[in-house]
Amino acid sequence: MRERASAAAVAVAVAVLHRIQPAAHRDAMASLGVNIDHIANVRQARRTVEPDPVSYALLAELGGADGITVHLREDRRHIQDRDVELLRQTVRSRLNLEMAATPEMEAIALRLRPDMVTLVPEKRQEVTTEGGLDVAGQLSGLTGLVGRLQEAGIGVSLFVDAERNQLEACRASGARWVELHTGTYAEASWVEQPLELARLTEGSFIARSLGLRVNAGHGLTYQNVEPVAAIEGMEELNIGHTIVARALAVGLEEAVRQMKALVQNPRRDPLFGSTSS
Repeated sequence: MRERASAAAVAVAVAVLHRIQPAAHRDAMASLGVNIDHIANVRQARRTVEPDPVSYALLAELGGADGITVHLREDRRHIQDRDVELLRQTVRSRLNLEMAATPEMEAIALRLRPDMVTLVPEKRQEVTTEGGLDVAGQLSGLTGLVGRLQEAGIGVSLFVDAERNQLEACRASGARWVELHTGTYAEASWVEQPLELARLTEGSFIARSLGLRVNAGHGLTYQNVEPVAAIEGMEELNIGHTIVARALAVGLEEAVRQMKALVQNPRRDPLFGSTSS
């Protein structure tokens, strides 16, 4: 019974994907933002000076990164203030600062002026970001913050789950970008991944119909990134842990180069056993 239900769910997911995303229109290439938080994790494990994420950002750019992403958390568990300050001076692609919607972080962003701020939920007890920001439940406060950042010339993206009410709230906030949370897709079983991919695809369609630009990230790996990269209208994928993990074997430049090849030339519908366009 469970297998029949799963097969039916996959069939529905396939139908949704092809209704929203006709094959003929899935040709634009997404860019790659490399998150270097885990470089800082290694440094902070010993509270020492190496490895320096600022130096590794340069290696990521040499490997083809289109942007560098860092999350300055309130507890400073990995990225430190000096890292962001130096990255603002040295990054030659784009600097995307992930941060909580707090007065302290707003002040830092307005002082350093990164190219992009991505507002994310944050809990001190979590290992990594869990789920998307509840924009609908915090709309009044977020609208003011989004406006102040954008008035300073900083692009603002909101990290959200691919749900219509959240996406509509993102538009109401005045933000111009959303970053779809891909963690549920990344953690899903092989059987359930098509359903989660369909939700992301529909979320991208809804966001773009609302006039929002679409990025995505969280939990993406070399094994699961291609279907997300192939979603129509996907502008950028922010990926970190899997790249840093592979860098232990092949070096950061090569790890970034390999990921960018997948992002820019994804196979079509590999989850469903088809490579046809």
